Amino acid sequence: MNQPPPDTDPAIKPDQALPAADEHTVQLARLEKLAQDHLDGWKRAKADYLNLKKQTDKDKQELALMIQAATVMEFMPIYDNLTRSLRHVPPEHQQTDWVKGITHIQKQLADTLKRMGIEPIPTVGQKFDHNLHHAVSKVKADDQHPAGTVVEEIKSGWRAGDRVLEPAQVVVAE
Repeated sequence: MNQPPPDTDPAIKPDQALPAADEHTVQLARLEKLAQDHLDGWKRAKADYLNLKKQTDKDKQELALMIQAATVMEFMPIYDNLTRSLRHVPPEHQQTDWVKGITHIQKQLADTLKRMGIEPIPTVGQKFDHNLHHAVSKVKADDQHPAGTVVEEIKSGWRAGDRVLEPAQVVVAE
């Protein structure tokens, strides 16, 4: 359906065409601005939604890690007790089957924790770091143990990646 433009239509006088065209132009500009405003609002809403989704996913992962770490931390006293018990095995019993069995269990637990991303915090011989270690006692520094060095581990410390789950309890040379 082809119609001639309004300014060539014989029913419309030339002085009436301009105001109608101006009105249409104004109406079109207003609708284009409204459409652009809606589009901009939609883009902002979509960006907000995507940011919220990313943050929610990150929060879920962090919560899952914290739940896993809290559960695993319930087993840490068992690991510490196995480690302490192995330190007190007399030399003449080091090669007995039961000591080898306990050593194997302790290693198996340590390997499982490592696969889960949870590792013990290094202690003996390391420089004392208040972010990783909790000093429970101090001893006099000597040639073997310079000041500020961890001399003994009292209780294991644990971390998951860069996050410290529990600081190691240590004896420090001063």
